[in-house]
This record gives sequence, structure tokens and C-alpha cells, in this order.
Amino acid sequence: MAENDMAKTDAASENRAIITVLGGDRPGIVAAVAGALSEREVNILDISQTILQGVFTMTMLVDFGAADFSELKAKLDELSSALDVQIMLQREEVFRYMYRL
Repeated sequence: MAENDMAKTDAASENRAIITVLGGDRPGIVAAVAGALSEREVNILDISQTILQGVFTMTMLVDFGAADFSELKAKLDELSSALDVQIMLQREEVFRYMYRL
């Protein structure tokens, strides 16, 4: 990858995050998470979800743009309790470093 391309990728990933959701399956989980993101003008770039023997899992790549990361995390933590699921928010660069992607 050219140095210019790497700089663009690094700059773009500054505002991107990975959201993971894990818990018992039931209606409304995707809608609630997407609604919370939409309220803060967070753009969903990619999404994957599956249900394995009643366990719901979802992974999202989002661009949080001008949204405050700490405020977004606090809202998702609140939503996690309300939905009784685990919701994790990590900056993309931290996620990639932790999992060496």
C-alpha cells in the first residue's frame, strides 16, 4: 500500500469503531442499536448478524463522524442494560491492533 493510501486509511479509521452485540435473541435488538446510532448521526458502514442456538451476535463497523465517542459509549452501555445483552464499542484501530487484522 502506498504511503498516501495508508495516511488516508489511518485518517478514515480515526472516526470508525467496531460495535459487537451478544446475548439472547429476541425482537428489537437491531432496531434499538440502529436507532441509538441514528440519533447520534452515526453511519453503519457494514453489519453482520447471526443467531446460533438462540444466541444473537452482531458486529458492526460504524463511522461516528462528529459524534462524541464517550457519549456514544455511555448510550450503548445504557442500552446494553436495558436490552440485557453485551454491547462493546471499540475504536477500529484498537480493535485491529488487539486482533492483529
